[in-house]
Amino acid sequence: MNDSSSSDPVSNPAERTVASTQSEMTEIILPNDTNILGNLLGGRLMHFIDLTGAMAAFRHSRTYVVTAAMDHIDFIRPVHLGDLLTLKSSVNRAFSTSMEVGVKVWAENTRTGEVSHVASAYLVFVAVDEHGRRVKVPALKPETPNELRRFDDALLRREHREAEGARRKEERKALKALESSKTAAS
Repeated sequence: MNDSSSSDPVSNPAERTVASTQSEMTEIILPNDTNILGNLLGGRLMHFIDLTGAMAAFRHSRTYVVTAAMDHIDFIRPVHLGDLLTLKSSVNRAFSTSMEVGVKVWAENTRTGEVSHVASAYLVFVAVDEHGRRVKVPALKPETPNELRRFDDALLRREHREAEGARRKEERKALKALESSKTAAS
């Protein structure tokens, strides 16, 4: 952010609490959201998760955010036509320019009132300015034991993502070298 608000400690403090990032979205599941069995499409659920996660990332960074990764998603049970879907998100940890956000999803049967946990996901968002350049984000201050656990776990997931990224890079490099040697031998 290049405007004066980026240096204003009220609008852009050095750290924010998890509670200040919490976001919630509710959707009713309509026919256009479902497959031929009347269950919510997985891709549509992922879209809702991405939107809710972005809300938490925006609240933390107070700038544009882009989705860098959907690190993990668990589809626990189907969501049915007519259910109310409630998604809740919060930032688990802030790094330099990125944030891990956790999203938990519940479905409510509108006829019985039964509420079930149906999905959970972790996403990584990167804060960017209006030109798409990365910008630093405030630190995150966990305040409860659960927030502290999620804060610590987010670092472990990041380390795993980085190790997996390095492994894939080496794999692509080796594959490219193999393809080059086959081409040279032809």
